[in-house]
Amino acid sequence: MGTAPTQCPSGITANFHAKFDNRTEFSCSSFPFTLNLSKLNSHPTSKGLVNKIGSLPDIDDLFWEKVPTPILDVVENPTHLKSLSIRELKLLADEIRLELSSTMSKPQRSFKASLAAVELTVALHYVFHAPVDKILWDAGEQTYAHKILTGRRILMPTLRQKNGLSGYTSRTESEYDPFGAGHGCNSISAGLGMAVARDIKGKRERVVTVINNTTTMAGQVYEAMSNAGYLDSNLVVILNDSRHSLHPKIEEGPKTSINALSSTLSRLQSSKSFRKFREAAKDVTKRIGMGMHELAAKVDEYARGMMGPLGSTLFEELGLYYIGPVDGHKLEDLICVLQEVASLDSMGPVLIHVITEENQCSEDKQKKVTVEKQQEGLSLNDIYFFSNDDHCRTYSDCLVEALVMEAEKEKDIVVVHAGIEMDPSLKLFRERFSDRFFDVGMAEQHAVTFSAGLSCGGLKPFCIIPSAFLQRAYDQVVHDVDRQRIPVRFVITSAGLVGSDGPLQCGAFDITFMSCLPNMIVMAASDEDELIDMVATATRIDDRPVCFRYPRGALVRTDYPIHGGSALEIGTGKVLVEGKDVALLGYGAMVQNCLKAQALLSKLGINVTVADARFCKPLDIKLLRWLCSNHDILITVEEGSVGGFGSHVAQFIALDGQLDGRLKWRPIVLPDNYIEHASPKEQLALAGLTGHHIAATTLSLLGRTREALLLMC
Repeated sequence: MGTAPTQCPSGITANFHAKFDNRTEFSCSSFPFTLNLSKLNSHPTSKGLVNKIGSLPDIDDLFWEKVPTPILDVVENPTHLKSLSIRELKLLADEIRLELSSTMSKPQRSFKASLAAVELTVALHYVFHAPVDKILWDAGEQTYAHKILTGRRILMPTLRQKNGLSGYTSRTESEYDPFGAGHGCNSISAGLGMAVARDIKGKRERVVTVINNTTTMAGQVYEAMSNAGYLDSNLVVILNDSRHSLHPKIEEGPKTSINALSSTLSRLQSSKSFRKFREAAKDVTKRIGMGMHELAAKVDEYARGMMGPLGSTLFEELGLYYIGPVDGHKLEDLICVLQEVASLDSMGPVLIHVITEENQCSEDKQKKVTVEKQQEGLSLNDIYFFSNDDHCRTYSDCLVEALVMEAEKEKDIVVVHAGIEMDPSLKLFRERFSDRFFDVGMAEQHAVTFSAGLSCGGLKPFCIIPSAFLQRAYDQVVHDVDRQRIPVRFVITSAGLVGSDGPLQCGAFDITFMSCLPNMIVMAASDEDELIDMVATATRIDDRPVCFRYPRGALVRTDYPIHGGSALEIGTGKVLVEGKDVALLGYGAMVQNCLKAQALLSKLGINVTVADARFCKPLDIKLLRWLCSNHDILITVEEGSVGGFGSHVAQFIALDGQLDGRLKWRPIVLPDNYIEHASPKEQLALAGLTGHHIAATTLSLLGRTREALLLMC
């Protein structure tokens, strides 16, 4: 079949050969560009990648400010790094920074963490032999250079977009990603499992895990390190320290310095001769006996503690051999240390402390004022540029202002926050009430039990945790809070779909796992006014735990006034629009889409009732009975998994006999699969939760199938 030229925006012409015959050419006045999918399909570094992507990215996304990258242009996979000199590797690192700056600055995504890890990534792929050797990462934000070097460079403009690259490592995306990076802190556990499996199977591949400062706040990291020290399997753990401190509070801890002495000591620590001498000394002291071995061990620990930064002996106590600090931007030192570590056949677990700079950049790209905010379905890791006039108010802004107003009236209110990073909105509360605000980092389990302790001490804790992170603390929610009926107020943020963060931070399950707890009051805000009221309601509940959720994104109203909240009557919903044919019962943010569906259906002459449930537990029994007795169709809508609000409604109306007559009930929930990264609107459409989907479901139940199909066209 011949080619058919197609004129695209911006003067770009696309020639499509047959039905995407694996070769598509784009040309414009600036420069020609060819995307050869046959090459991508056949390349070993992109195994399964094209199948996952499924479709080409938007043409406009393939064009960015082209910068010269002669060395990077010939690096198609990590194997090509082996033939490069140190000088060429340094130039390659600079080119990767240029590439990241040019491709990532257009969509204005955060890539500081990846800029900091460029030399480390180059050194890892130069020394180790991925994908045979396994390189695992804790945080997806560090892996963009890794993606570029492992055959995904051409698709970087599609990062976090629908059908594009994941913002994290993904086993289905590339064979160079041996394990998926989730919420952090999983790489050492997974890497240790791979190392033990390697030993049992008699293989020899290396396993390397990369963690960061945020990861070191999580307990699983230390559980994994302790187990690694006990098992003594060969495992390399790299701490990418961009804070220059192992102290949990940077302002209180001394900065870790890098100088010629520390560089020399790191090389000495990692050298094969030093390690052999150290092991020989251990054997000699053991033979001497009389406590000599224990004394020598203490001297060794003291000496290494004097040489290393504050906190470094902790890793030795856990059983890992500490090497560092190493300058993370000095390729010679990185490669030397990694080569020495890789050359040892029996080394046990090793931790290499690498110091990096997040502001390390080849160009001054930070001339604009950056404001990291949660906008409509956008990650906290995405950087957006706004003037003060353009700043969109978010649910988090509303929450914090409500908390401040309540805290001014109620001196016992305290806030505990857990998660990867703190929402910028919470800075307002921290500034106003510094002694009543606690940010515990990635320590969700601790946050929950800590909040329970605060409550037992007579305070009123609001425990703020994103939905996906609350999953890690569920055991504490059950046993330390709900079973003991302790009044902890859980604020569940980022509930529902989260856009570019995809399934990893999707808050799909909190309605289900919180509403099944016997003592828990479960609420969801449909707009900013209800969020304020739910803060006031939670403040006044002192006899049991309570939780309420709100979505990531901008407020429903852009002009909402700041006002005090009013406590809601527990277990009461409200009717927003009264009709007669169909009842739409929305829960949380989906109430707004129910209203959109009602507007669409009213144009077709269908009178629809829209009710806001507000409470999943306890349910508004009176409201439910009224809806069932006055309507032929009842549809429940929620942005959560099966087993949540709709299941509670079904349980009640079935036992109450409401389904024994003419009533038709249908639930609309998130599908039973993980929804990949896309824009919020695209995700809602994939989930079938838009106003159009709700309206089409209604029309289908009314027997008006043709109109339902037309509505979805």
